[in-house]
Amino acid sequence: MSGHSKWATIKHKKGALDAKRGQKFTKLIKEISVAAKMGGGDPDSNARLRTAILKARAENMPKDNIDRAIKKGSGELGATSFYELTYEGYAPGGVAIIIDTLTDNKNRTAADVRSTLTKLGGSLGATGCVSYMFQTKGVITYDASKYSEEEILEAALENGAEDVVNEDGVIEVTTTPSDFATVLEAMQKAGFEQESADIDKVADQMVTLDNEKANKVLKIVERLEDLDDVQKVSTNLELPDDFEEE
Repeated sequence: MSGHSKWATIKHKKGALDAKRGQKFTKLIKEISVAAKMGGGDPDSNARLRTAILKARAENMPKDNIDRAIKKGSGELGATSFYELTYEGYAPGGVAIIIDTLTDNKNRTAADVRSTLTKLGGSLGATGCVSYMFQTKGVITYDASKYSEEEILEAALENGAEDVVNEDGVIEVTTTPSDFATVLEAMQKAGFEQESADIDKVADQMVTLDNEKANKVLKIVERLEDLDDVQKVSTNLELPDDFEEE
């Protein structure tokens, strides 16, 4: 898990600086609608919906937005069909990359993902070419200047977390996907305010590149995340200790 927190923190801070909250809300609304359509509009009996709502609340999405997304997914406000598609490939330096999408137009999404990746020096691969390198985990991060590792560790492990790591000013709590919602809710009730909270694909082994190549990978991730149909981009890039963003 080491190195993942640094990557996640840079992306989180950059997202805040770039004021991409509106785009983030759009992606979360889509995720909530799909979850409601697949498992019903009651979060108590729909674990995926409960998780999506928690992620939306972690981003301070207004309750009205969440409620409308649930109603849209459950058919109360008209239905839109979305397809979940995952693309795998490589970024510069041999970095593995996974792109998770939700789309109402498969051809558009495939063309957009392929074009974005290849224009910036990456390439698409066959299904399964890199996914074996990743595990799906719940990842919750906290500011180490606000909380001590000991207090986060005690509360997180007591409520079912798998691991806690403190690195580069970030305390990272990892969970199984099924325990993510339970752990996040418990931590919030205990008074711990998270920096970020999400279900991520986390690489078993990270790849470290020099500053120039690392920035190329970061640029690919940002361009892919700017696509409306892309929900999440995962890589096994570990940013070097002396990393400087260009």
